[in-house]
Amino acid sequence: MCSSGSPMQVFALRLGPGQELLGALQNFVEEKRLRAPFVITCVGSLTKATLRLANATATNTNEVLHLSGHYEIVSLVGTLNPEAHLHICLSDAAGGTVGGHVLGDLEVFTTAELVLGEAGGLAFSREMDEKTGFPELVVKPRTTEQ
Repeated sequence: MCSSGSPMQVFALRLGPGQELLGALQNFVEEKRLRAPFVITCVGSLTKATLRLANATATNTNEVLHLSGHYEIVSLVGTLNPEAHLHICLSDAAGGTVGGHVLGDLEVFTTAELVLGEAGGLAFSREMDEKTGFPELVVKPRTTEQ
């Protein structure tokens, strides 16, 4: 566990209709060579989303929800490097909400306005955790090679 603070750099971007949010974020992280990126905030709307629900384990990942329609992004949080680990909460036209782990297909309806941060002195990686069965976040001080 790394508990020291680090300087933060902030990025803002807007995605338009039809863009796939997860892929766009992954491309942005790669293009900017970010090593410890995370989502600070996101608002907007989607027409599609694929989420893994809370019951999933490493051996049971069948709890997948495919959404289509019009949804407002109520919240989007998580880390982006080297793999995205994002959770999203969406609301429908009646105000009902659903949330889960983002698997993809986040198709923007009108807009997605994102503010991203990067912890400048840190580097994120993922290592398999035998207890959870998933590749989990590892936070280390950034070295000159990173």
